[in-house]
Amino acid sequence: MLKVGVLGAGHLGKIHLRLLNESEKYELVGFYDANEKYAEEVANEFNYKSFKTIDDLLQNVDVIDIVTPTLSHYNTAVKAVEAGKHFFVEKPITNTVEEAEQLTKMAKAKGLKGQVGHVERFNPAFQAVNAKIDHPMFIEAHRLAEFNPRGTDVPVVLDLMIHDIDAILSVVKSKVKKVNASGVSVISDTPDIANARIEFENGCVANLTASRISLKNMRKSRFFQRDAYISVDFLEKKCEVVKMKDAPEKLDEFAMILQNAEGVKKQIYFDNPEVDENNAILDELETFADAINNNTTPIVTLEQATEALRVAKMVIDSFDE
Repeated sequence: MLKVGVLGAGHLGKIHLRLLNESEKYELVGFYDANEKYAEEVANEFNYKSFKTIDDLLQNVDVIDIVTPTLSHYNTAVKAVEAGKHFFVEKPITNTVEEAEQLTKMAKAKGLKGQVGHVERFNPAFQAVNAKIDHPMFIEAHRLAEFNPRGTDVPVVLDLMIHDIDAILSVVKSKVKKVNASGVSVISDTPDIANARIEFENGCVANLTASRISLKNMRKSRFFQRDAYISVDFLEKKCEVVKMKDAPEKLDEFAMILQNAEGVKKQIYFDNPEVDENNAILDELETFADAINNNTTPIVTLEQATEALRVAKMVIDSFDE
């Protein structure tokens, strides 16, 4: 079991603490939170050990789990690397692309592993169809959330849209060619609603919408490719795969058939995979333990997270154009 410590005991930090405490792959050593009074309350309520400084915590662990505000990701991750510790850091990897690149370089030089909390990669609905998403050419994603003061320290692109950016980059095997976007600030100092059109070199186009002032929550993506349509509901953990194939000469009376202007007939059928229940946060943390123990590549690498941040920054920069 790897000895692990958590930096940050806020809403998400407490979830990480509970799951790491329950995990059979980690031994939870304790946590550090900058708010001493709050840290004491958490320690007393849940019986976790609270450390007085980050350095004290680092000296007692193999792995550090960084669940602090985005602005502090780089400095805390650098401390972990300098102490020779593997690290898991919540998304986005850092506040700037330059910080992400520097952090990746430092971790590589020290032979340390890092993973970033792009948790939707571990969503069971996305995992169920991942292998079926093959050369998508149009993607549409909607990520709408009811207002929550947590996360408003960063634009909605870094708070919400980056989840879909990372998921899309993981299935589109092509470089981003062009980004057009618009964003509107409604209640925060930074945009609360954003729409982005991302064009890839292979011709694929992704249209992403994110809002944190919606009246209802929605997290849906649709992938269109040759002879197939795939939808993923990240919130409800459901997926649907609709495929088309050349219609047989003898048609079943219940077959769904489409015929184009040239008279070509296609049969529509459903190929919905089973969605296995899981805890996505626990899975991402435990697969990181596996990567460390087996010396394999983490599922969400520092390089991939840096690329997701780079595209997110392209979206934000496009607001001003």
